[in-house]
Amino acid sequence: MSFDPIDLTGKLLIAMPDMADPRFAQTVVYMCAHSDDGGMGLIVNKPQMEVRFSELLDQLGIEPAKGLRDIRVHFGGPVDHARGFVLHTADYRSEMGTLQVDDNIGMTATMDVIEDLARGVGPDTSILALGYAGWGPGQLEDEIAQNGWLICDPSEDILFGRANEHKWKAALGVLGIDPILLSSTAGRA
Repeated sequence: MSFDPIDLTGKLLIAMPDMADPRFAQTVVYMCAHSDDGGMGLIVNKPQMEVRFSELLDQLGIEPAKGLRDIRVHFGGPVDHARGFVLHTADYRSEMGTLQVDDNIGMTATMDVIEDLARGVGPDTSILALGYAGWGPGQLEDEIAQNGWLICDPSEDILFGRANEHKWKAALGVLGIDPILLSSTAGRA
């Protein structure tokens, strides 16, 4: 059975309860790019407990502005853990390169966004993620066909506003799904 290609850029992926890979258990992934060549996204609900923004700035030799709030650092995915990605609202554009995902959301992976955040002049709303989630050609489509992910439209509230522990349930709520009622097996007619 073949499916028409779908573009998941700018969508949320919601992990099903029986996700085989424990790194993706109860995750919400914002898809920054998706094409026939594969996909790239950032997990938006898994904070890095052992990494603080202030410590990251210290490691990078960046002096933060006085009174700068500490930004929560997230586990963006299992690929390239040492690389930082900032998912943010469209009010910010880096001269070094921002991927404008849609009209409202951009993603910047250059050092200048970290420096701007440290100076307090970065995007109004953002999350910082170390690493990303990546899929090869057809891999994500196969995972979706095997009932691994649900798809929904994002909201800034889910991406940036809620406490991380509530994002998965909130994303399911967009689809009108109660997580208690989810079945882990796909039906076939």
